Amino acid sequence: MDLLDRHAHFHPQTDPKVLERDGPIIFERGNGVTVTDSSGRSYIEGMASLWCATLGFTNPRLAKTAHDQILTLASYHTFNRRANPPAIELSEKLLSIAPMSDGKVSFCNSGSEAVDTMIKLAWLYQSAHGRPRKRKIISRHNAYHGSTVMGATLSGLPHVRGAMAVEDNDVVLFAAAPYHYRQAQKDETPESFTARILSELDALIQREGPENIAAMIVEPVMGAGGVIIPPEGYYRDIEALLRRHDILLLSDEVICGFGRTGHWFGCQAFGFTPDMMSVAKGLSSGYQPIGATLMSGEIYQAVSEEAGRLGVFGHGFTYAGHPVTSAVALETLHIYDEIDLLGRVRSLSKAFLAHLHSFSDHALVGETRGIGMIGALELVADKVSRAPFRPSGRVGARLIELAMERGIILRNLGDVIAICPPLVIEEAEIATLFSRLSDALADLQNELLASTSIDREVSA
Repeated sequence: MDLLDRHAHFHPQTDPKVLERDGPIIFERGNGVTVTDSSGRSYIEGMASLWCATLGFTNPRLAKTAHDQILTLASYHTFNRRANPPAIELSEKLLSIAPMSDGKVSFCNSGSEAVDTMIKLAWLYQSAHGRPRKRKIISRHNAYHGSTVMGATLSGLPHVRGAMAVEDNDVVLFAAAPYHYRQAQKDETPESFTARILSELDALIQREGPENIAAMIVEPVMGAGGVIIPPEGYYRDIEALLRRHDILLLSDEVICGFGRTGHWFGCQAFGFTPDMMSVAKGLSSGYQPIGATLMSGEIYQAVSEEAGRLGVFGHGFTYAGHPVTSAVALETLHIYDEIDLLGRVRSLSKAFLAHLHSFSDHALVGETRGIGMIGALELVADKVSRAPFRPSGRVGARLIELAMERGIILRNLGDVIAICPPLVIEEAEIATLFSRLSDALADLQNELLASTSIDREVSA
């Protein structure tokens, strides 16, 4: 299998040359919160695959739901007024838990597509109100909004943008991330930091002209950009500022949605009400590829009128509202209700965050940050000065290797170590996960000390 993979499979978010040299890590089975590779070794999956396997890796109800739906209606589309019962019921269920119960749901296949849909709807909304010049979108440095051309262009991460984003465009603008640990000025409190970057955002809007800006897109917790959690009041002030200028607020809930923060959606955890939300990942616990854009009633009424004027809503995907993916997602939401997912996360997060913050005094850890069941450690070369390791990402990548040797899977975002386990994890498994992380950090510290010793001997 190793040779076949190297021969034919082009991996996403992977250095192709490293894959050619080292080969893939092949996973064959999952059970609860663990996965097992082709050598028979099992790991606690501390990233829930890619932030998504909320219910772990073996849920028989979801398997049966997919099986039964395939035997009933295996495939159909939702173009031209077509519909199917699972997509209809899923739409209603989503609106029942969303902060926009009078709205509508537009289905797609991924978070990236859901983001693209939000942008198109924002443009259509502004046009419907006689503001066709309002086309610009504000994003943020460190943001990640997907891998489509628009998603990459909205993302503020160099490795995502690269040569694959639309450069030299006058559509996407970038504001500061609410990254107090790295971007605060000397002696700047979270409150004064928030005030400054909000003032900078206001200046950006004035410079570009509010009459030219359609929307601002935010991740409640910035996931791939470093698990960045905003200071208190940040989103409240963002929302107020945007409302003054008729700029829509779009919440990318692909990581934060469906209980990860202890609320159904991240916007609820941070106290703001968006005009639209993009969701995916936890919508089906990662068991089927599905995404959705949720829009408020005000957005729907405007785009409906505009689409009617044009003759059709000229957007959609072949598999949007697919009966099998919709059925699995609907059953996923039913399971969340039955296990009291939000109560479970709020209870488990006490142990999770206590373990996470116990690393605050570690010599290699500059900051720990988390909310609900998502967290991160930021590795530093020096705690006092906050000096990062150079080159960026090398030490973080090594810790991930050592963690796998200890039997846990985490993810390095440069030198930030993200932790986002399935939400069905038990408290004893949380303790095991962090115990193994502690051992891996000790291994890393010993390697760094040995390396420093060797460097000194050579220089002597």
